[in-house]
Amino acid sequence: MKTWFKTLIATCAVIPFAQCSMLPGSNAAIAAEPAAAATAPAPTTDADPALWVVKDDDTTIYLFGTVHVLKPGLGWFDEAVKSAFDTSGELMLEVVLPEDQAAIVQATLPMAMDSSGKTLSSRLSPDELKAYQAAMTSVGIPPAQFDMFEPWFAAMTLAVAPLTKLGFDPAQGAEKQLTLHAKAAKKPVSGFETLEEQLGFFDTLPEKEQVVFLNETVKDIDKLGPTLDKMVAAWIKGDPDGLATLMNESMEATPILAKTLLFDRNARWADKLKERMDRPGTVFVAVGAGHLAGKYSVQDYLKERGLTVTRVEY
Repeated sequence: MKTWFKTLIATCAVIPFAQCSMLPGSNAAIAAEPAAAATAPAPTTDADPALWVVKDDDTTIYLFGTVHVLKPGLGWFDEAVKSAFDTSGELMLEVVLPEDQAAIVQATLPMAMDSSGKTLSSRLSPDELKAYQAAMTSVGIPPAQFDMFEPWFAAMTLAVAPLTKLGFDPAQGAEKQLTLHAKAAKKPVSGFETLEEQLGFFDTLPEKEQVVFLNETVKDIDKLGPTLDKMVAAWIKGDPDGLATLMNESMEATPILAKTLLFDRNARWADKLKERMDRPGTVFVAVGAGHLAGKYSVQDYLKERGLTVTRVEY
């Protein structure tokens, strides 16, 4: 299967839990994060995700691959990961999401809504429309509610809607937990990109690619849980090669998506990290694990720029 979902979950931090929970009439099981979820439960499963480091005489940058939604009880914030984080003076993420969910919705809706007046249902064949409506209904979202939106937004929403029922919790995602730890330690938190930039990657996809995204998500909706379980298993073992293998099929099948969401962004981030090496200090960089796996990874682009990237063994 092409599974655009693999690309979304491993490379892009904009996951529309908040957006969908605040759309009028939506019954999606992706409501706002409860305050009680801010603290991770006691770990029950040891996890050792991959960690890399780039150094010179006065600058250290750690590279940590994340999964944006996780099941509770994974013990990943310990050992070398916690040590690297504790010694870092700042945290750098893909994007720093606003704490106010209304602000996220405010930024999302203008891009998500179709300004041409063309309905989502009119872009689909009768068979595609029937399957799409059945999939949306199955996760508690009235299909008519999304008819004024562009296909990428419906696809992204449908891709994450089942996850909470499958035990995944956005509050346990690595970025969420790292941000909480950074704030508690009064470490500054910054992002490579803005919310609007990340949303724009999807919004500027050609209509044909957006419809493929939606149809593939509909077709594979029942496989989303097992797919994410496999990706998390590779992440837990610190196996970026395994993660890259899982993503290879979708990368080869969707070259435009791969270029937009992975390769171009990795190159830009490598440029920013090279610039950051000119200033002293220690930085903990946490981005989707897909950016640090396989060919044309951030590490590959850093090496092209003359920097040495070393895997931290632990």
